[in-house]
Formats: sequence, structure tokens, C-alpha cells
Amino acid sequence: MRLLLISSSTASGYAFFEYPRPYIKDFLGKQELKIAFVPFAGLKQSYEDLVGYDAYEKKIQAIFDEMGYEVNSVHRDMDVLSNADAVLVGGGNTFNLLKECQDRNLIAAIRGRVLNDDIPYIGLSAGTNLACPTIRTTNDMPITEPQSLNALGLIPFQINPHYLDTTPDGHFGESREERIIEFLEVNRDVVVAGLREGMMFRIEDDQIKHEGVSGKTCRIFKYGQSPLELGSSDDFSFLLKY
Repeated sequence: MRLLLISSSTASGYAFFEYPRPYIKDFLGKQELKIAFVPFAGLKQSYEDLVGYDAYEKKIQAIFDEMGYEVNSVHRDMDVLSNADAVLVGGGNTFNLLKECQDRNLIAAIRGRVLNDDIPYIGLSAGTNLACPTIRTTNDMPITEPQSLNALGLIPFQINPHYLDTTPDGHFGESREERIIEFLEVNRDVVVAGLREGMMFRIEDDQIKHEGVSGKTCRIFKYGQSPLELGSSDDFSFLLKY
């Protein structure tokens, strides 16, 4: 199994897709590949945004074409996944992503290609959430209702992408840490990794690495224990044993 689970496609000080590009290139290799793109998290995020899966596909195609990879979206041709050398699941709203994947019978199809055919999986934000057992540690608003919250289950632990240590001035709602602690109160046997911006997990077989451009640590949450701060030189292999 080969997974690259990225917190986000952008980070502070970088243009769209600038920071993860060399990591993706190293992960996929130099050979030409056909990539199946799953765009269903990509919804309008401002009044000026291009809207629709076609626009999201074109945006990703332009970037991956520069890296030497062919990208085609499953929203226009489901057979793209069957013939792909890798799968890329884009970011946006995790609830819409999961619902569309469930409704189109893509959950089992993606799992089969990744686990049985050993094709690489790249997740961006919501796509990283989708690789977890469930999407219950997403930050997104539930704008639609999936059949269930169960996701791909490619890894045994949960990830909270875009993890933030602080809340904005004037914000009196829960912090990200408080929300994760609430999650653990009713899911006591689950481990949650707070994956900060600019960082990612690279998982190959039974090996897991914490990588990224920012050099930030990862915050690990377990029920009844103080959070752990682990850096990229630390051993994260315990995450794969839950």
C-alpha cells in the first residue's frame, strides 16, 4: 500500500500546489502515469470561484501535466479508475466527497485498486480525511448527508488536516484541540493525528514518514493522555498498529 496524505494543497508563503509538488513527484516517480482524479470535494468557496467538477479537473490537469502525468476525472468517466496507475482525491468539502463516492460506488472501487492492485493514493485535505476509517475528524460543515460517515479505511487512525494550535482573536468557539478531545470522549479507542499545514504522511507498506516543507511537528491525541508532539525524525510506526 502506498499513500501520500497531504494536509492541504497550499501553505503560507506558497502558491497553489507549489509546496507539495516535489513530494508528489518523488512519490510517483519520473515515469509517465495515468491518474484518476476524484473531484467531488471541490465546491464553490467564494462568489468569484470557478464552480463545477470540470473546472476543478482542468485546474489539476494543468499542474500535473507540468509534472509529466496525465489526469482524468472520474466524474465524466468511471472507467478512468479501472485503467489508472494512481488515484488523486482532491480537497474541499469532505461530506460532499464521501456522499458522491458512496452514491457512485467508488468506495469499494478505490479500496480495491489501492489495496489489491497496489496503485498509489494521494489525498489532499478532504482526500486525506477519506483515507481514514471515518470522516468524523474533518473540519468541514456537513452540507449534505452521506449514507454513513465510514470512509475508505486505508489507515487505522484518524487525521485532522489543517490542524491549528490557536483560535483567531475574538473567536469564542471550541479550539481544534477541544473538538478532538470531544471526539475522543465518545471514540476512546481511536488515535487522532493533528496534521499541520505544509505537512503530510507518506505511507509505504508498514513504513510511515512525516514530511513537509515547514518542519512543523505533528500533534497526536489519545484518550486520557496528554497530546504528543512528534517531529519528522520521530517514529510514527505505532499509528499503523491501531
